[in-house]
Amino acid sequence: MSAQPVLSVVASAAGGVQGLRVGLVEPALAAGWRVTVTLTPTAARWLTDLGEVDRLALATGLPVRWDSRLPTEPRPHPDPDVAVLAPASANTVAKLALGIAENQALTQLCEAVGNPAVPVVVLPRTNAFQARHPAWNGHLATLRSAGVHLVDARPGADGALPWPAVLDSVSRAARA
Repeated sequence: MSAQPVLSVVASAAGGVQGLRVGLVEPALAAGWRVTVTLTPTAARWLTDLGEVDRLALATGLPVRWDSRLPTEPRPHPDPDVAVLAPASANTVAKLALGIAENQALTQLCEAVGNPAVPVVVLPRTNAFQARHPAWNGHLATLRSAGVHLVDARPGADGALPWPAVLDSVSRAARA
């Protein structure tokens, strides 16, 4: 790991994503991480509407990604030491488990899962109906078998995501 480790934060359009900056990105920066942010296209749309994309870029000093770059363009983010997907919608979890890299966020995550040097942490955020789908447990088992660290923490009474548990899991994965 470099002197300032790089945390690749990826978020999908799931409940609680609006708290990404305050709940995860700023605490990770305060803990000494260099943070990059990549969003699924829908999460980018949601967070742009809230003005959060600009705030995330300002906080990290790096552009927030959701589109792929052209081959002639420089890479806007450094290589990660750890990757985290939080929140992870059922759709994004399923695609990650199946290796479907249909957008920039999933491309980065699929590469991280395939790279034994990069620990991956995932906070699934689904509703009870999605969690009862017959494929759901298989997707989680696939990710576990690939070494992905799943955060099994429920949102608080106010609906806020368990961001401290996510950052704690990132720290443990980085030390492993």
